[in-house]
Amino acid sequence: MPAPTPSTATFLVVANRLPVDRSIDEAGNVSWRTSPGGLVTALEPVMRKHGGAWVGWHGAPDEVVETFEHDGFTIVPVPLSTDEVEEYYEGFSNATLWPLYHDSVAFPEFHREWWDAYQSVNRRFAEKAAEIADEGATVWVQDYQLQLVPQMLRELRPDLNIGFFLHIPFPPIELYLQLPWRRQILEGLLGADLVGFQTVGGSRNFLQLVKTHTPLKVNRDAVEMPDGRQSVSRAFPISIDTQGFRDLANSPEVIAMAEELLDDLGHPETIFLGVDRLDYTKGLRQKVRAFGELFDSGELDPSKSVFIQVATPSRERVEEYVRLRNDIDLLVGRINSHTESLGRAPIVYRHASFGRDTLAAMYRIADVMVVTPLRDGMNLVAKEYIACHASDDGALVLSEFAGAARELKQAYMVNPYDLNGLKSTLVKAGSDDPAEKRRRLRALRKQVNTHTIDAWADNFLTALTANRAL
Repeated sequence: MPAPTPSTATFLVVANRLPVDRSIDEAGNVSWRTSPGGLVTALEPVMRKHGGAWVGWHGAPDEVVETFEHDGFTIVPVPLSTDEVEEYYEGFSNATLWPLYHDSVAFPEFHREWWDAYQSVNRRFAEKAAEIADEGATVWVQDYQLQLVPQMLRELRPDLNIGFFLHIPFPPIELYLQLPWRRQILEGLLGADLVGFQTVGGSRNFLQLVKTHTPLKVNRDAVEMPDGRQSVSRAFPISIDTQGFRDLANSPEVIAMAEELLDDLGHPETIFLGVDRLDYTKGLRQKVRAFGELFDSGELDPSKSVFIQVATPSRERVEEYVRLRNDIDLLVGRINSHTESLGRAPIVYRHASFGRDTLAAMYRIADVMVVTPLRDGMNLVAKEYIACHASDDGALVLSEFAGAARELKQAYMVNPYDLNGLKSTLVKAGSDDPAEKRRRLRALRKQVNTHTIDAWADNFLTALTANRAL
């Protein structure tokens, strides 16, 4: 189907990646399917509701792809060269900003040529959005890769209603100030009428930085801008399509898949599950080590319990991620070689991507969901588990350092750096009184049922419209 005229888009999402992946069949026919990533999972329902256009990179360097229609909205690809992928994406976005914004769990690198590429690519995204946006359109810019786009877009199209949402944490002031281009990033974000963060703490950090490192006046959550408008900063904790995940988990296909998984595992008494991107912020080393010690000591019986860890491939060309993958492979292999019987291994590790239906089946059968990042903006896996786990006998072990911990207060909270504390909490979550588990899970389910992706998007877009009307 031909795409509608791009200049008619009244609602735009601008993100580093498009919400689609290319698929080529045996005959060489090209088609596009919805991506499995977290950002896409969150925003796809919003796009289906609002229509409009999604501006982003299609994932292959040195290639131009024409605009096309997908699932009721327009896909607008932005090209990137191989050098830009290396310097803007793998470099500045993921080796400078990502570790810096995640409490410097890994050391951020600061290179001027990466910054130059970041500016250049951000300008290309802004120019593409300016080109296709209708008069007075709403443009919603997403995440840390595009923090300069709001200001650049404002300069090109002052008529637009511009929002920005940061999906990862915004760092403490002391860490942020390490960034040589700290003022430019702040100014870039202030081009938006509304800047959204996952937590109140992130919003406060941003406003404090504006107050102390720019000449602008801050009045509560609003920054008075020289052009007469206000740039407002607030927390909008993101969520999931709760009903969609519940319906998927309760579908006959997923129920059958869950039974097949149980058969493959030998119906163990307790199933622990982790689902993470393979990333050093996710606490994978600590999690695997904790389970290894529990199996080795006999506190968890490997004949009765199993830990399934899904590690979705991520940034496989970046050295830090290659090292992490090798570490986890070795650690899992060593643990299983010590404790594995002739049957199933105590740790079932899969470095692979799985579809939503398979993940929903895993969520259904997991007695304990283990979400223990060292730092995370929100972590939607925790909420997906709550939506998909059909019975009241489940348990969620959740890191204090995930944004979700501020909402999911009835989870079994842990400090993932405290290995002994993590081990004791895992044992408690697996063996706790059933009435206590039911009480906790029902409270968690109520929260996730009430705070959905639709509510998140409606709250943000309503606040954006209200601020623009002032």
